[in-house]
Amino acid sequence: MFRFAPPRPRRGPSLTPMIDVVFLLLVFFMLVARFGQDFTLPLTTAGVGAPYAGPPRLVDVTPAGVRLNGGAIDLPGLAAALDPLMRDPSDTVILRPLEGADVQRLVTVIDTLRAAGLERLVLVEGQ
Repeated sequence: MFRFAPPRPRRGPSLTPMIDVVFLLLVFFMLVARFGQDFTLPLTTAGVGAPYAGPPRLVDVTPAGVRLNGGAIDLPGLAAALDPLMRDPSDTVILRPLEGADVQRLVTVIDTLRAAGLERLVLVEGQ
């Protein structure tokens, strides 16, 4: 007849591999997370200034694009279209975000105008 060895006592499952996986996930998510990457726009508040003078320079920021004085215009050509309306780069350009326009589009317009050398940008509430 066959004789088998006496049965061994059952061992519980080892938790070491699970702990390793948890720590690897923790390290992964800590490395992937973005900490401290806040972005701010250098804006100044409007105070009492000189009255608006010169031809209208109203830039509407819409969900579909950008309009200058009511006419649609592409963003790369905005600074060139504003040039004939300006006496010098310190003239005021009024930015008006309309309903549905996202903040990223507004920031892109501000960056484009600042890159063209326009410094006085006034942001008004859209309608």
